[in-house]
Amino acid sequence: MALKIASRFRRLLQRPGSIDLGPYERLTQLVGEAEDSVVDLTDEELTEAVAELRTTGGLHEDEQIEFLALARDAGKRAIGERAFDGQVVGALAMLQGRVVEMATGEGKTLAGAIAAAGYAVGGRKVHVLAVNDYLAKRDAEWMGPVYELLGVTVSHVGQASTPEERREAYQAEVCYVPVSEIGFDVLRDRLVTDVADRVTVEADVALVDEADSVLIDEARVPMVLAGATRNEALDDDVVQLVRTLRAGVDYEIDGDGRTVALTDRGTDKVEQALGERAAEADAEAAEAADDLTDADENNAEETDEADADEADEAVSDDEAVEEVERARFNLYDDENLDRLTQVNVALHAEVLLRKDVDYLVRDGKVSLINNNRGRIAKLQRWPDGLQAAVEAKEAVPVSDSGEILDSITVQALIKRYKSLCGMTGTAVVVGESLQEFYDVEVAVVPPNKPNVRKDDQDRLYLTVDQKNAALVKHIGEVHETGRPILIGTHSVEESEQLSDKLEAAEIDHVVLNAKNDAEEAAIIAEAGVPGTVTVSTQMAGRGTDIRLGGKDETHDKDKALELGGLYVVGTGLHASRRLDDQLRGRAGRQGDPGGSLFFASLADELVTRYSVSSGLRPHPDATGRLTDRKSIGMLEHAQRVADGANAELHRTTWQYNRLTGQQRAILLETREKVLTEDLAADELAERAKERYDELVDEVGEDVVKAAARRIALRHLDRRWTDHLAYLADLREGIHLRSLAGGIVHLKPIDEFNKSAIASFDTLIEDSWKDAAETFADAEITADGLDEESSGIPRPTATWTYLVNDNPFGTEADRILGRLRNAIKPESASESEEILAEEFDEDDLPEELRDADDDEDDLPEELRDADDEDEDRKK
Repeated sequence: MALKIASRFRRLLQRPGSIDLGPYERLTQLVGEAEDSVVDLTDEELTEAVAELRTTGGLHEDEQIEFLALARDAGKRAIGERAFDGQVVGALAMLQGRVVEMATGEGKTLAGAIAAAGYAVGGRKVHVLAVNDYLAKRDAEWMGPVYELLGVTVSHVGQASTPEERREAYQAEVCYVPVSEIGFDVLRDRLVTDVADRVTVEADVALVDEADSVLIDEARVPMVLAGATRNEALDDDVVQLVRTLRAGVDYEIDGDGRTVALTDRGTDKVEQALGERAAEADAEAAEAADDLTDADENNAEETDEADADEADEAVSDDEAVEEVERARFNLYDDENLDRLTQVNVALHAEVLLRKDVDYLVRDGKVSLINNNRGRIAKLQRWPDGLQAAVEAKEAVPVSDSGEILDSITVQALIKRYKSLCGMTGTAVVVGESLQEFYDVEVAVVPPNKPNVRKDDQDRLYLTVDQKNAALVKHIGEVHETGRPILIGTHSVEESEQLSDKLEAAEIDHVVLNAKNDAEEAAIIAEAGVPGTVTVSTQMAGRGTDIRLGGKDETHDKDKALELGGLYVVGTGLHASRRLDDQLRGRAGRQGDPGGSLFFASLADELVTRYSVSSGLRPHPDATGRLTDRKSIGMLEHAQRVADGANAELHRTTWQYNRLTGQQRAILLETREKVLTEDLAADELAERAKERYDELVDEVGEDVVKAAARRIALRHLDRRWTDHLAYLADLREGIHLRSLAGGIVHLKPIDEFNKSAIASFDTLIEDSWKDAAETFADAEITADGLDEESSGIPRPTATWTYLVNDNPFGTEADRILGRLRNAIKPESASESEEILAEEFDEDDLPEELRDADDDEDDLPEELRDADDEDEDRKK
């Protein structure tokens, strides 16, 4: 009842929340009534009954009721699970194109399978988009018997699937596939030169599992298809030089911790070092040249004397050259652009990217860590230069890189589908974004059993050390009772540091992070066993149920229930409240008891990066804990600011990618005509008629048409690759135009679009001109086109990866960051130990000590001073 009232109140205020579930609930009652006529059917009769409902125009309301009654019974027969009313409501909502929010353990997998089968029976092809291979394979196999009983074909695709296996899998009515795999297959299909080489089918229905993670958290991540292998090893001299630079002296980090830039002093130091090394290289080259012109060895004495004289001259020449190099070496000269780029990326890698936080080194490779899940981000990498810098920093072999042939963001991939729906445990919080970017609404399905989990108020401390001390002490106290505990940390590094502290406190535990993700499902499935303490990185194990008493519920489940169920402990708040809710949601499954508690400090990165401290006068107790309204309000405000910043980043990325997507669609329309029709032959016959007729007489029209097609496709792809490279460079510097507009303010996105449109206007026509030039001299025989000798070889190899798009902003962002640092009060980077006694403003963590006394600088919700706090101070 409370959920219904809250939902109606949200709709009254026109705020994102759940749609009205009333119509779905009424239909669910009718499904229950129709089920009586289904239970007596044999399996064969049930399958035939579903077959009679098959149509190509989607299921109407009466047909949906009958189908859901059949599907509900099929679940009971095939896997022993009869869908609850809530699961039927969820399936109905997904069939209507909604994103369904269902709590952990409420049966999203079965609800999604019923919805997918419903679409299939209605004549649609469905891709159930999973977050990884494991879940795609697990769910396809787990729900397989249900689909089989309903007469619906099902398949799955994984990283190891061959092209033929993929082609066959995509032909199934329902295909479970990781988002990255379908994205990469789409990119590869866009470059085929023969229709038979395609593996995917036309995008129809996308049913997204973990919808908030895929549609919001990863929406702006580009998937990349690259070719033309090359190596981008970073100069070791630059790596070693960067390691000698000092924070606050030679370089500065901006307040957000996302950009780093050389100071004037740092620039001088780098230029001097690089100038000296350039001089040494020139001197060595000159000496080598002198050695080649030495006199004949037979005149030993004369040669020795000459060599001595020449050596003296060389020394003086070397000194002169070195002085000149020092004087004239300018890091920002055009000829030194490569050096400047290497210094910048090496500095970013050294200062801003942290091992076991942003990445880890395993099996001689640098692997990125997905910040939202704490798992290894498979196939993901930074832009090539930065990736090479991190690999040089860690002294591992530099991975292959190359030019980008094409790319697509997760959001653009999803927008290809005619229909979109999904399911997750946390959707309302991102309801606004789902409406803005995908035009889908959220349906919150109440749990089958009331949620009785107890969520305690967050505990806030002054410093990180005080927080950690209280955290370990609390874990120890709860562990003594035998209650199972799941601890969520923010990084691999933090999980291992906490593990050390727990070990020192003699608390037995198991660690689950990106370093042992292969055992993920097995570890997390046993987290509900009494006496178990599991340390996990954020959402490691998400998608696997945590049942009290273990996977088979046979290890003291009753004791776990008696002790209060699974206890979730967070070591800090996340940038989004939704991520906190996901972690809390691991406890209290299907009406089980459970509890959660989050620890935080004013020195946590969330607070120091996203909040202000003006006017803050915290009064901790002897343990460093803070309970005053202003301090707690600051924590909540920081999380809201962080959430808003991430939403704005998503919005900005989408704005820049939207035009590119429209241009890609225009190009692909032309490419499709070239691939499937005789457009290339018609164009080249018109532009080079004599050559065309001559070749037709020599090798036949079919051979010429095939050659024309390959030539045209190669030049379209080549021009598009060059256009993408131009857009990447354009976006890197477009913000500088806002500084050069004078009185008239130039919006970077408008300037970007203007330049991008101008660049694309002639792209297709230029491609035809290039194709005509190649066609005039191409090597075409009865065996077809010789691409190599005709000067249009295709990439010898291609590979795919995801790229962490602009992790530190553009070069312009870095320049503006330096300007901001120059006019804002200095802020230290490390916190101090705080004593509760004799506390005053100077006892704040250093990250928060740049406060002034103007309370107007505070967020509005923090301006009301607490009279009790003032009294205590007096």
